[in-house]
Amino acid sequence: MMITKSDIRSLHARETKLNDIDMDINFKKSSCIRIGPRNDATCASIVSFTLNDHVIHWMTEVRYLGIYVVSSRVFKCPLHYTKCGFYRPANAIFGKVGRVASEEIILQLITSKCLPILLYCLVACQLTKNDLNSLDFVINRFFMKLLKTSDINIVKTCQSLFSFDLPGIIIEKRAKKFKTVYDITCV
Repeated sequence: MMITKSDIRSLHARETKLNDIDMDINFKKSSCIRIGPRNDATCASIVSFTLNDHVIHWMTEVRYLGIYVVSSRVFKCPLHYTKCGFYRPANAIFGKVGRVASEEIILQLITSKCLPILLYCLVACQLTKNDLNSLDFVINRFFMKLLKTSDINIVKTCQSLFSFDLPGIIIEKRAKKFKTVYDITCV
């Protein structure tokens, strides 16, 4: 698509109107990312068509609405930040209530405060089986810490007794519900 001088004048007029009402565009928060087969191709910096010709840089990773997206062949969200987002409040809960509270109370706190952070927007990402196993591992390790055991059979039994679903199961249920509600067929 070719941008004409008329398009540039229109953009300048809109930027001027925004500046007049003290709504400056924050170019420090603007960036570009490539997703697709040519994601690793070198790109020239983009000089925006603004009054001051700001440069918009190419990034390998961006954060948008609380999720991170990385430049790759397919749309991909790294899980490292999600896991850290789970561990921070989980460790804070352990630090505050420690071994004073019962397992039921700790699990309720984890379910209401930490699990939403771990699962935030993951239905929108195409997760591999390894990604789902990685998320399940986070919960399994949490249970091992809570129950003071390293036996996965004990962990699985307790998860069953507490009716605690692993992230892989929760994400699968949410994806099915989303597809059913919006009648989406995946290709």
